[in-house]
Amino acid sequence: MSGKSIRTPIVCVLGHVDHGKTSLLDRIRGSSVVDAEEGVITQHIGATIVPLEAIEQMSGAGGKVKFDVPGLLFIDTPGHHAFTTLRSRGGALADMAILVVDINEGFQPQTIEALQILKNYRTPFVVAATKLDRIHGWRVHENMPFAATLAKQNDRVKMEVENRVYELVGALSERGFACERYDRIKDFARNVAIVPVSGITGEGVPDLLMVMIGLAQRYMTDNLALSVEGPGYGTVLEVKEERGLGTTLDVILVDGTVKVGDEIIVGGHDGVIETKVRSLLQPRPMHEILVEDRFERVKAVQAAAGIKVAAPRLEGAVAGSPLRVVRGDRDEVREQVMHEMQDIEVVLSEEGITIKADTIGALEALSKELEASEIPVMRADVGPVSRHDIIEVGAVKNPLHSVLLAFNAPLLPDALDTLMDHSMGHVQVFEGGVIYRIIEDYLEWQEQKKRAMEKKVFETLVMPAKITLLPDCVFRQSNPAVVGVRVLGGKLQSNVDLVHLDGRKVGRIKMMKSGQETVHEADAGAELAISIEGPTVGRQVNVGDELYVDIPERHVKILEKEMFSHINTSMQLILEEFTAMKRKANPFWGK
Repeated sequence: MSGKSIRTPIVCVLGHVDHGKTSLLDRIRGSSVVDAEEGVITQHIGATIVPLEAIEQMSGAGGKVKFDVPGLLFIDTPGHHAFTTLRSRGGALADMAILVVDINEGFQPQTIEALQILKNYRTPFVVAATKLDRIHGWRVHENMPFAATLAKQNDRVKMEVENRVYELVGALSERGFACERYDRIKDFARNVAIVPVSGITGEGVPDLLMVMIGLAQRYMTDNLALSVEGPGYGTVLEVKEERGLGTTLDVILVDGTVKVGDEIIVGGHDGVIETKVRSLLQPRPMHEILVEDRFERVKAVQAAAGIKVAAPRLEGAVAGSPLRVVRGDRDEVREQVMHEMQDIEVVLSEEGITIKADTIGALEALSKELEASEIPVMRADVGPVSRHDIIEVGAVKNPLHSVLLAFNAPLLPDALDTLMDHSMGHVQVFEGGVIYRIIEDYLEWQEQKKRAMEKKVFETLVMPAKITLLPDCVFRQSNPAVVGVRVLGGKLQSNVDLVHLDGRKVGRIKMMKSGQETVHEADAGAELAISIEGPTVGRQVNVGDELYVDIPERHVKILEKEMFSHINTSMQLILEEFTAMKRKANPFWGK
């Protein structure tokens, strides 16, 4: 293969949250991206080029082996479980992967999730067993290869490492993967390599890099050689304003070549954008494109690479969308980009909340997480929150859906002004940079809102109740009648009408007293004095009579259809008796 022009392999880094993915990359590139991330969880796909010379220098293998692979392009994908969709994109994008597993914690839910993605996409991978330095009694030897630092540990620590590695071997074997510690493998094509490392101390990192570059060199050079000269194809990471350049795109170039002056087509908010590359900039090697502040201007870039593209009319470009260089049939390329833009995995409902995010992948991830929580989404869009968004959310009738969730999507000034308007007081906006926190905040608010709505409904509903007039407790016969009663079931309220079992009207309760205290409601079993406007005791009502509260038909509909599970058994039984009485005359009453 020597002498052939081949592209840099793309390496996807996957793993459970807080298992040390970004710390490992930081060690390789000598940066501290992890400190800048919200919640110390990587929230965006970043791209870092690590050239072959740097890998040879770190591993001490310079000149010993001839490599054709020019280096490795690392994509640091989000680690939290909410980002399944973005990790899936990463899995599809990558030539190979590093599955990061904390050697002390072993397999976690997201580890299994990531493994499934790699299996689905048939992506070759290596396991980085991180946090080696956290093993009790470990003696640190900065940047030393694993075998050399292991040799300097005591027997107890060596045994502990052995046990932990074999726990990982077992977990992988259960899922159908043959694997072994990398220094014991003879056939890397048949076995998954496990490399114990520490992103904090650098121990084992030289071995990990050499295993990765060795795999690429031995098994992938034919595939990597195929597409370097073709038209460039990439994915937009971020749309940014740059001083002196205007709107620019941070892009991972996956395939082919892009040159200054090339015509490109990229996905936009309002269809596709066709423009010409004015400038190409590359971050310096070993620097993350998302945090790089100094770029080098270049005339052309070959895949794979993280690049910044400056061109006219990029204002409406969408992060997460495809970018394609036009060579040949422009219409065909436009169709390809449009098709990819329409293929966004967001499930929409006729009713639901509105969501906004800064990238297509983030929108998909937010949608997927909401779907798992059974929260319906009516509108989903990429970009900042505008006045129009707030007005549309404000027009939603269901108060639980007058909600907008904004993930990394800033509120524009006109949106903030609209939110301050008195007519938009019912609109709720939840924003932030960590998906699961936004969803938790929304669910907490939703629960409080439901309780408040139910309380309000209960306060206005006439509740089921059944009473009997007690003997020797007629204090006044009429105008109004004042009698002692016992509540046989349900909840008795003041200002409600009473009827006999056969539906004959009795009168209206005006006041209720328990002892000397005026009360407004009484539960089953209570005995109290009530004043009833309308009847005369001995004529329309008698001692020993059982009376029902006359519930309006529309209240019965709400109680039966919406509130039945929220009222107690006593109320449910009285409601059933009352409706049965009403439905003798009209079978459809209250239905």
